Amino acid sequence: MCTCDKCGAPTPGTGGQTYVPYEERCGNESIVYFTRKLSAEGLIKAYEQVCSRISGHVGVKLHTGEQHGPNIIPREWVKELIEKDLRGANIIETNTYYDGDRYTTDLHRKTIEVNGWTFCPVDIMDEFGTTTLPVEGGKWFKKMSVGAHLTNYDSLVALTHFKGHTCGGFGGSNKNIGIGCADGRIGKMWIHTTPLQDDQWDIVEEEFMERMTESTKATIDYFGKHVTYVNVMRNMSVSCDCEGLAAEPVVTPNVGILSSTDILAIDQACVDIIYAMTPEDQHAMVERIETRHGHRQLSYMKELGMGNNRYVLIDLDNGGKRITAADAVIGLKPFVRE
Repeated sequence: MCTCDKCGAPTPGTGGQTYVPYEERCGNESIVYFTRKLSAEGLIKAYEQVCSRISGHVGVKLHTGEQHGPNIIPREWVKELIEKDLRGANIIETNTYYDGDRYTTDLHRKTIEVNGWTFCPVDIMDEFGTTTLPVEGGKWFKKMSVGAHLTNYDSLVALTHFKGHTCGGFGGSNKNIGIGCADGRIGKMWIHTTPLQDDQWDIVEEEFMERMTESTKATIDYFGKHVTYVNVMRNMSVSCDCEGLAAEPVVTPNVGILSSTDILAIDQACVDIIYAMTPEDQHAMVERIETRHGHRQLSYMKELGMGNNRYVLIDLDNGGKRITAADAVIGLKPFVRE
């Protein structure tokens, strides 16, 4: 049954349409690493900065995409990373809540093959059922339903294609885990849909951001210190990879790859980099984030104690120099599809 606390009438937070500049934030700083090298080499370098606590049986959570999806992280990069640093790891996924190429396990496996994710095992974690994880400190949930196989893993690597998102405004590590580990029939329904009504996607704006974030918290609390995050800022359509070939055209410049052991810091750094771009370059993504009230993802992670929204950004291309988001966007070129 659903575990949302509707009887207690929780109230969503506010301010999800408003960007908070760095100088107006308070609290400690976490470390976020950054490279402009959009390649397997760059991915490996970024990951190796944040992998010291990844051990045992490892699940690599990434978005494997709809069939022929044009914007997903290149398979060749992921293959090189796994072969070098994550031997024995599985890619982990769950089935979708919408009726598409990954709605059932059989369709999902066909899509995985079409998209070339054949170089290591792919575990569709809700193939054989679900389990629940506690949500500590949540106001919408006391527990979250996830793929049953999630608890087979000792460590989690969130390998995320950072982009826009139709519901979330942006899709970073928070979305990759909160939606991507929730199972396709129960967990995703709890996040997206109010019971006993017909609109599958009726939960929106701040309430949606908070539900998704509580789902994420259930998973990362389970893994404790054995979880790390890599965000790839490339082919950033305002559409999620769930939209496949129907995704909106990419107009935002490619940036680079970020990594951190702090989920809030890495997603916040990616958003800061978007806001540091020129008005022309940032327009599409900023419009998508603000109209969906996506900043509530960040403020709610902060409220739940999931990380810091202040960080030290380390430039891996220049000897570990500390830089700002504004420095990271110097010299960006207009997007050209490879």
